[in-house]
Amino acid sequence: MDALVATHRKPKQRLLTGNTARTAVTLALAGAASATAFDGMGHAEPALTPAQVKAKVDQLYHDAEVATEKYNGVKEKADNAGESLEELRDEAARRTERLNAARNGLGSLATAQYRTGAVDPAVQVALTSDPDQYLERAAIADRAGDRQAAAVTGIRQQLGEIEQLREEADNRLDELKAHQKDLRRHKSKIKEKIDAAENLLSRLTAEQREEYAQEDGHGGSTAATPSRADRADRTATRGNRPPQAPNSRSGQAISFAYGAIGKPYVWGATGPSAFDCSGLTQAAWKAAGVSLPRTTYTQINAGQRVSRSQLAPGDLVFFYSGISHVGLYIGNGQMIHAPRPGAPVRVAPIDEMPFAGATRPA
Repeated sequence: MDALVATHRKPKQRLLTGNTARTAVTLALAGAASATAFDGMGHAEPALTPAQVKAKVDQLYHDAEVATEKYNGVKEKADNAGESLEELRDEAARRTERLNAARNGLGSLATAQYRTGAVDPAVQVALTSDPDQYLERAAIADRAGDRQAAAVTGIRQQLGEIEQLREEADNRLDELKAHQKDLRRHKSKIKEKIDAAENLLSRLTAEQREEYAQEDGHGGSTAATPSRADRADRTATRGNRPPQAPNSRSGQAISFAYGAIGKPYVWGATGPSAFDCSGLTQAAWKAAGVSLPRTTYTQINAGQRVSRSQLAPGDLVFFYSGISHVGLYIGNGQMIHAPRPGAPVRVAPIDEMPFAGATRPA
């Protein structure tokens, strides 16, 4: 029994002494230092130069614009689904009203027959003394029966049509909910990118932020962009505008765009007080009586494609491989566009961004 108890006793702790203790302490400290160093490497943010900050901000704003155009496309689909849903519901309500009227009419006919009493035709022949009168009444009764049968058939058909409309409305509602889910996802991504850009900009001095605010924010030269953009804006405001538009519609679109200069960029906005890039071009051409789709990647196919050497005032000019930015060409290598958050609608050179193509709407 004593041996059994002994086997369950807790072993004695050995104390470290001398060289063994010093070695253990050294290893522990070294391990702690290494862990701290790796931990610091995982969390510390490298110091960025102002140029690097601006480059990262440009990329974040560009990413936000890509997400914005996707948001615009989904919103257009959601709006169409919502309108279709309302139309289906309205049509179902109208059909239901007609069905109720038909049911009421059929009910009135049945009530009248009940009150007068339905007499078997053979009995009517036996009771009448005038065969001609009976035949006339029988013909009327047959016609009434035919109308009643047709009414019942019509009601059944209307019930089927209403059920089909309700199924279509349910499908459209499911589609709308899916689009709304996508909208929330794209909205979250846009906000995330813009918040990250603004956080980076806060690292710059007030003077550096002001300098960046004068740029288009799409990766242009820091030294050259502000002066060219400012000169273009001053030229526009003095009324010394680039070459005349080739037709009246192009002229109307350009005139609208000039009137929008200075208005803020707001993602998802189509005017009149704020715009995003495709919202501005859509609104400008709408003022000229031309309907453009909502997004950059659909607007590029909404007209005749033209090369850069064939550009004329009023053409839509597109940028980046994903067709994520658009402006309205006004001649002399310049456009009016809504650049990014914090940069209002302005005149800018088209060579500030990677050119992707052009379209002539009119």
